[in-house]
Formats: sequence, structure tokens, C-alpha cells
Amino acid sequence: MADQRPDRIQVAIIGGGLGTRLGSRTARHPKAMIPVRGRPFLAHQLELMAGRGVTDVVLCVGYRGGQIERFVGDGRGWGLNVRCSRDGSSLLGTAGALRQALPLLAPSFAVAYGDSYVTMDYPALLHAHVASGRAATVAVYENEDRWDRSNIVLHGDRVAVYDKHHHHPGMTWIDAGVTALDRRWVAALPAGRPLDLAEQFHLLAQAGEMGAHPIRERFYEVGSPAGLAEFRRLVAARARTSTPAPR
Repeated sequence: MADQRPDRIQVAIIGGGLGTRLGSRTARHPKAMIPVRGRPFLAHQLELMAGRGVTDVVLCVGYRGGQIERFVGDGRGWGLNVRCSRDGSSLLGTAGALRQALPLLAPSFAVAYGDSYVTMDYPALLHAHVASGRAATVAVYENEDRWDRSNIVLHGDRVAVYDKHHHHPGMTWIDAGVTALDRRWVAALPAGRPLDLAEQFHLLAQAGEMGAHPIRERFYEVGSPAGLAEFRRLVAARARTSTPAPR
């Protein structure tokens, strides 16, 4: 059988939300542009992805998306090929924004959130996903409610339960914030409607169409005041020890 692994690694970053949990910090800027040690969070995120095997990025922007577009440009400053997709006149939610970006998506790609920082091997996730034959493959971390409430039950390499609203027995794993998807699945979503990825992932797990790709390194997020403060401490600690961004 011919090798069907993608030779280019594309990540769609969902960054169109209002960031209401951050209060006044997002009154003038989207979450992606919040400064962390003198640079927008998005700069740290793109630097990480470029160093971890990502070649192409689709930025799904909404709230104050023009700031993101002007800052990133075509992505060459990070060695990436970056294109942007706008929600339009109304916010479409995480899955709706992905459906809006359909013309820019590769046959198999990963989706990440604009407020997450996940130190993982992105090509390994895409390669595992293509080999699985499932509609989705989510990066999972054995969280056991340490960093946030766990939301996944695994049966082998399959997600048996994906639920962000209710606890289930055996729910020790968490969605680490990066999921590989097929473009065909996105194309089947209704266009122009607000849709939530968490709800769609719940349905995929019920249908047996969501695989799991365990990672060993924990994730960080800047979508909450506590998460932002923790990420700032991480970046400051690296600067003190002259530790470069993970590659």
C-alpha cells in the first residue's frame, strides 16, 4: 500500500471567540494578541508549532480578527504558510468557524484552539489519524482532574465518552486541545450556523468515530486568568534559565 501520510502538516487554529473569562484584558484585543513577555500569545503558539513539525496554519478569526491578520501576515516570520478565514458578520462558534474555513483545509489536518499551548509531535498525531481510518483522532492527556476536569473515557485507542458537562466512571483523560480531522467530516457540517466542536466531538465518540492519541506533556491555556498567569510564569522561567521554546 502506498504511504498516505500527509507530507505537509496543517493546523487550523480557532481564535474567533470573545474571551469573556479574561474580562478587561480582551476589551481591545482578541485572546491571541494578549501580551506574554513582550509578545502576543499567538507568537509563542506559532513558534511552538513551527518547531514541532507544522508547515501550514489556517487562522479562523472573528472578534477583532484584523489585529491577528495584520500581526501574522503570511506567516513567513515563523517559517509557516499562514492563511486566514473570517467568521463574517456573526460569530460561528468553534465548529462553525471550521466549516467556514472549508476551502482552505487539507484532506487531513489538525484543529487547535487559539488559547492553547500544547507541546506535542503534530506530525505523529496526523500520521496516526490517517492510519486509523476514523473521522477524528484527539490528543489526550492522562489528567485525572489535575489541570482541569477530565472529560474523556478511553476504551483502548478509541474515545468511548467525550463529555465536557457530565462526569462518567473511568473519566481520567482530557482533551489536550488538538484534534486531527478529515476535511470530509467538516464538509458534512451545516454551513453558516453557530456550532460547537465539543458537541460535535461528543457525537463522534458516540458513533465510535473518535480515536485517541496519548501525549506525555501537559498542556497550557490562556483562556482564563489563572491559565494566563501560569503560562506567563512558564515563559518567565524559561527566560531565566535560557531554555528555548520546545522543538
